[in-house]
Amino acid sequence: MKYVIVTPGGMVQYDVPIMKVQTYSLDDIFEKGLLMLIPFYIFSHEKRLPEYNNNEQKLAELIAEYQEILHRLDELEQQEVIGAFDKRTIIDLSGDVINQIAQKYKNVQKGVGGMMRGALIETSARTILSQGISQGISQGISQNQKETALRMLKSGKLTIEEIVEYTELKISEVEQLAGLQTV
Repeated sequence: MKYVIVTPGGMVQYDVPIMKVQTYSLDDIFEKGLLMLIPFYIFSHEKRLPEYNNNEQKLAELIAEYQEILHRLDELEQQEVIGAFDKRTIIDLSGDVINQIAQKYKNVQKGVGGMMRGALIETSARTILSQGISQGISQGISQNQKETALRMLKSGKLTIEEIVEYTELKISEVEQLAGLQTV
């Protein structure tokens, strides 16, 4: 496509590459690594959505095609070509696009859109991430309690027992901080 800008000083012309998502098959998308097109793949079926909505066999074929997409994404994740986050993002975006484009077609939304909103599978990477987040939060809270206790000690207005009560630290922890303060 050509983009032309006409100004009083002359004309400038740019070539702009354009992709038509509808012209890419699933094989093209996966072979060329154009995974970002998967959420928009439903556009290649847009004209046939009324048919899918009213014909169970055709809908089953469309569902099978999206099951193939999920299967291929699983394979790419297992081969470590993509990560769990990328795979989930593609699936979530696909579900969002399907729900928008198929608003009038409840059977399509229920069949394909429901599949793309499927349950989030707990992977070991996701489990490790969750554990890391929890551990980070706990360490942050503990560090904050110790910093607060140290400020309280420095003020000299509270006893160790009162500081323990306010910060939920152990007496030994506050005593250790008090010992560090005097050094």
